[in-house]
Amino acid sequence: MALAAGSSLAQSVALSGVAGSKALLIVDGAAPKFLSPGQTHQGVKLLNTQGENAVIEVGGQRQTLRVGEAPVHVGRSAAGGRGAERIVLTADGQGHFMPQGQINGRAVQFMVDTGATLVILSESDAKRINLNYEQGQRVRVSTANGGAVGYQVRLDSVKVGDAQVYAVPAIVLPQAMPYVLLGNSFLTRFQMQRNNDQLTLERRY
Repeated sequence: MALAAGSSLAQSVALSGVAGSKALLIVDGAAPKFLSPGQTHQGVKLLNTQGENAVIEVGGQRQTLRVGEAPVHVGRSAAGGRGAERIVLTADGQGHFMPQGQINGRAVQFMVDTGATLVILSESDAKRINLNYEQGQRVRVSTANGGAVGYQVRLDSVKVGDAQVYAVPAIVLPQAMPYVLLGNSFLTRFQMQRNNDQLTLERRY
């Protein structure tokens, strides 16, 4: 997940792996890069690694990263309220946009799905993030595998990069899913433009 370039926005930094003293960092959604302690990449300096953790420094700020967790944002404190006005996502090798993000402050793996009316997540993901979905409205939905009964809920917040949207309608389905579908209840808050393997989301409201 890459945020728009510029000093006014924080950088997105995620730890993809650790090999000895080296850390495999993903900065602003670019290709992962191994850094040794003391090395700097795109303004991100690796200080040290320990186990599955890495300590980085950006603009005098120190952050501890952990393998597999959602990216942290450094360079400045995240903007209050709704956050960034622009997000740039880069497609994976299969052409899918798979940003990491958060629902109600808990880390999740998204896949952008413009064909999904709402954000859609599995019951297992809902339980993992402590979402009390069973108090939602029971609804019947059509899926690729046929009909299913799910729960329509309203998520307190959905965050991708520094962009945060509040009160987002979603559906929780019983089927196991490898990721959360980032549907139009989030996406329609943005103007979307695709250019080759990049998808730019510009805040509309």
